[in-house]
Amino acid sequence: MRALCRLALVAMLASVTAAQADVGLLMRPDVQRFIDEQVAQGGISRAEMETVFANVEPKPNIIAIMDRPSTARPWFQFRPNFYNERLLQEGVAFWQQNDALLQRAATQYKVEPEIIVAIIGIETRYGRVTGGFRLADALSTLAFDYPRRAEFFRSELAEFFRLAHSENINALSLKGSYAGAMGMPQFMPSSFRKWAVDFDGDGHRDIWNNPADAIGSVANYFQLHGWLGGDDVVVPAEVVPGPAIDELVADKFNLHLTVAELKAKGITPQAPVRDDALAVLVPLEVAPGETRYWLGLNNFYTITRYNKSTLYAMVTHELADEIRNRYLAARYAPAAAAANPEAAAGN
Repeated sequence: MRALCRLALVAMLASVTAAQADVGLLMRPDVQRFIDEQVAQGGISRAEMETVFANVEPKPNIIAIMDRPSTARPWFQFRPNFYNERLLQEGVAFWQQNDALLQRAATQYKVEPEIIVAIIGIETRYGRVTGGFRLADALSTLAFDYPRRAEFFRSELAEFFRLAHSENINALSLKGSYAGAMGMPQFMPSSFRKWAVDFDGDGHRDIWNNPADAIGSVANYFQLHGWLGGDDVVVPAEVVPGPAIDELVADKFNLHLTVAELKAKGITPQAPVRDDALAVLVPLEVAPGETRYWLGLNNFYTITRYNKSTLYAMVTHELADEIRNRYLAARYAPAAAAANPEAAAGN
């Protein structure tokens, strides 16, 4: 019976142009097995999935992008892309426009507004650059034509189908990055399903167009990944070079040593920090041939759960700090001018 249904489906789709459908993808055995597995798990129908796969357009260029050799840039080259005047100004404006939402998120999730603002700015320039690929195309291409990470992307594709079903969204309408990241905070489908929230209570978790849901979702993610409100992110440090330091640098994503233990290995914090605090050693090349060191604390580690990069974590911290400084200066400038009109007038 299923074979007859599939023949009928192929006949139905025969009149659809290649630009609109890829029947070959739908009828591939691995795709049919995937559909069988997802239908067996429940929560989504075969008809929903077959309709999507019948209209998916594979994107070979995504495979080329994924296989493009990556060259790690040093900090002094990486930083200007994400710490610059435009992002700082836009960050302050975003905070001002969404002040009540950010304050409510800070109260509810114990995550400071500036870190939420910095993340959304770095990820998508406050929603300006969210990705132009249809997610169904991108995730299907990676799930079935990218063997190196097929298992991961098939899992994300399954989450994507359930996301579209639960949110009552046309799966073919959703767009994102070539790797399947979505919306203002660039959540993968699994992250959306676990951590996205309906922060304004309208019945939908819209991280594409709704700043409220994007703000609440980022705050929820950080809280559930261990953010400690009010704690430091990094402290500068001095080191005694040697094999022990090299080992610590290689261990950068493992938060299991205390500051006291790091001190015993030749690291000296340059700012007050508790001996029992967990920390990682972070080297950054601040200029060609010049490396400086920091201790990344719990909140630094939490940022690396969002994006597994020490460069990303540090620039997020620096951007957040400066956005906060500028926001507060703008907020209190009128009051300061009113209190001291002669100084404000330059007399």
